[in-house]
Amino acid sequence: MSVYSKAKEFKKKYPLTVAWRLKKNSDIIEKHLNPGEEIKYVFTGQKSHHFYDFFCTCVVAITNQRILIGRKRVLFGYALDSVMPYMFNDLNVRSRIIWGKVCIDTVKEIITISNIDKDALPEVETNVSSNMFKLKKIFPKNDCEK
Repeated sequence: MSVYSKAKEFKKKYPLTVAWRLKKNSDIIEKHLNPGEEIKYVFTGQKSHHFYDFFCTCVVAITNQRILIGRKRVLFGYALDSVMPYMFNDLNVRSRIIWGKVCIDTVKEIITISNIDKDALPEVETNVSSNMFKLKKIFPKNDCEK
């Protein structure tokens, strides 16, 4: 199943999530998948701290190796964030009246994905936490530090 079809499935299941241009954003992730890398879970939202910012749509994919966050810029280029298991610290979930947000705490920064349908938050938290917990056991330390 492709990243786009999983993103579309998530959006259909949780229609209050604010996200568009799912195909373009999903293509960025698919372009950067490593050989043998499998998609485990996909969700969408806005890569922003603010609920009123609707122009930062992203697709977040949890793979068997890392977390990928793809964003196609409106005019030129794209942005891709990759969170390796050894960089992942914690996950915070915040629910508001209509939407919620997920804060992925890494060694270097906190990545916030906002405007997610609040009904989706338990599913997102379970999938991100459980997959990253498994990956931290498989990839416990940065290979560069060995």
